[in-house]
Amino acid sequence: MTAKSFVDTNILLYAVGEDSLGDRKGPRARAVLQEPGIGLSTQVLQEFVANALSKRSLRISEDKIEGVLHVLEEFPCVPITPSLVRSALVLRTRHQLSYWDAAILAAAQSLGCDTLFSEDFNHGQLYGSVRAINPFLEPVSAAT
Repeated sequence: MTAKSFVDTNILLYAVGEDSLGDRKGPRARAVLQEPGIGLSTQVLQEFVANALSKRSLRISEDKIEGVLHVLEEFPCVPITPSLVRSALVLRTRHQLSYWDAAILAAAQSLGCDTLFSEDFNHGQLYGSVRAINPFLEPVSAAT
């Protein structure tokens, strides 16, 4: 299982949410999800569901959540395993990240991604073999 690019939870929330930020960021997030070779992790799926249910301003219904999850079943998805947790601990220290961000990075690395689409990492920074790109700051293409 491999992918070219990894998406963080915020990309999914902006792609389907309807709040004021989604008006500006939604089209960019949807364009990212249309790129070939997008992957994610079970952590991203869980965070998406938890935030979609709790942030009423996003106006994401449970039916919409179910539909998004159905579509995302086609994407390569990394499960959270003990090995991934250990990798995340190493990355957390190496890159001075929160554990949760390090787990996202570990999942992207395990899929063989060279790009991580997120607004939560330092834009343009190379984390080992994965470059963080904030798609809301530049053109969506992962080729940088």
